[in-house]
Amino acid sequence: DRTQPGLPLKKGRAQTMTHDYKRNGTTTLFAALNVLDGQVIGQCQQRHTHAEWLKFLKKIDRNTPKDKTLHLIADNYATHKHPKVQEWLAKHPRFNMHFTPTSASWLNMVERFFRDLTVNRLRRGVFTSVPELVTAIGEYVAHHNTQPKPFIWTKRAADILQKVIRANSRLSSKQNEALH
Repeated sequence: DRTQPGLPLKKGRAQTMTHDYKRNGTTTLFAALNVLDGQVIGQCQQRHTHAEWLKFLKKIDRNTPKDKTLHLIADNYATHKHPKVQEWLAKHPRFNMHFTPTSASWLNMVERFFRDLTVNRLRRGVFTSVPELVTAIGEYVAHHNTQPKPFIWTKRAADILQKVIRANSRLSSKQNEALH
């Protein structure tokens, strides 16, 4: 809900919305993007704890062919490295976790999906309840999966690797600063 009504679309002027809004609750969207075909597995949860992360890993396990080795890219959030998660991963060796350095979310292609979801469905949306928001997200994921597109890198591998090296260098120097 916006705190004030916006101005309607009019000839010569775009529709407007106030920047401030009333927050009616939140959800956490866990999503996995298959970069080869563009399919997304998504699941909204109330919180972002190791228990919810495990539920999502189990959903991925149920919804992917058992003979496939899976490489999951995640941020460095502690939830993803919790001992119970590590224990589950040890029992499911087809899951290979890779963690992006801090400030390098661009390495995780599911972030592009999150951007598209935000721009195309959430940004100008009005959601009066969490269930309404969850429904909108679920519908967007389902619609996306009707015509998924594989992700194709447009940068050269050398440019990408150079950016990874810079990000890693920054991360290492920040860790060294924190230790001294």
